[in-house]
Amino acid sequence: MKHNMFRYAASALLCLSPASLYAEGKQVSEDGIRHSFLVCGKFTALIDEDSKVVWQVPGFGRDGMVLENGNILLTIGNEAREYKKGGDEVVWSYKLDPRNKELGTCNRLANGNTLIVERGPLPRLLEVDGDGEVKVEVPLQPDTDNGHMQTRMARKLPGGNYLVPHLLAFRVKEYTPAGEVVREIATDLEELGGREARNWPFTAILLPNKNVLVNLTNGDKTVEFDPDGKVAWRCDNGDVDGRFRDPCGGQRLPNGNTVICSFGQGDGGKAKIFEVTPDREVVWEYIDPRVRAHQVHILTTNGKPVSPALR
Repeated sequence: MKHNMFRYAASALLCLSPASLYAEGKQVSEDGIRHSFLVCGKFTALIDEDSKVVWQVPGFGRDGMVLENGNILLTIGNEAREYKKGGDEVVWSYKLDPRNKELGTCNRLANGNTLIVERGPLPRLLEVDGDGEVKVEVPLQPDTDNGHMQTRMARKLPGGNYLVPHLLAFRVKEYTPAGEVVREIATDLEELGGREARNWPFTAILLPNKNVLVNLTNGDKTVEFDPDGKVAWRCDNGDVDGRFRDPCGGQRLPNGNTVICSFGQGDGGKAKIFEVTPDREVVWEYIDPRVRAHQVHILTTNGKPVSPALR
């Protein structure tokens, strides 16, 4: 079955450290929700539905995903790596161009290429094939020379264009493969608090209804924009009892719920990742003192694979 990987990845992967069998984290849900998931950050690991760490890797993970073959694709430091299922063997990698400063996005595409974004003096989006050859190069327009603040989680659209969040530009921009910007979604709208709210876009997740889900980091909110850039849905700290702390990565689940990484949450006893319904009700949390959640990939929910992974 095509999605067996999602069902069994958590139990099939091997631990890199025996001590990691006993997780410090816990999942909290009055509705009995249990997820298995990959979390990226200063602690990058695969967590099963019993909250046990079944695989982990050293280094700070910026972006990542579990592939259909069970391998794990990650940005670690300034290198994109694909780890073989069950261990620490790297079977594919791409290193940051020395002209640039940071490597951010790392996402495997349907065509087999890997989408990568480099930040720095030469901001660009790349598609890299299995041999490490750059097949597509798209120059980006981040509106700042601050390499760290240029971009975050870019994604490719079904039609071939790319959605790229630009933090200090307060814009999610849609690029053609030739580098032309054909659409902009503004995140500094007055109804969201204007520029003073510091609504820096981090994610740009295309939803089946053609809306775009955006986590706004310093703005401490998640907003769904319609195709014309109007606010269709939002959730902020007034809705979730202050759980937003610099939201970074996230995922829209098939049931319509949204999973949000609260990257800036420094209190080990509070949620590092949480899930809200369309009615803004918190129905699941992951609490772990080790975790700073930069990105997440939910794999299963109560034993059933989560597909598609809108993240």
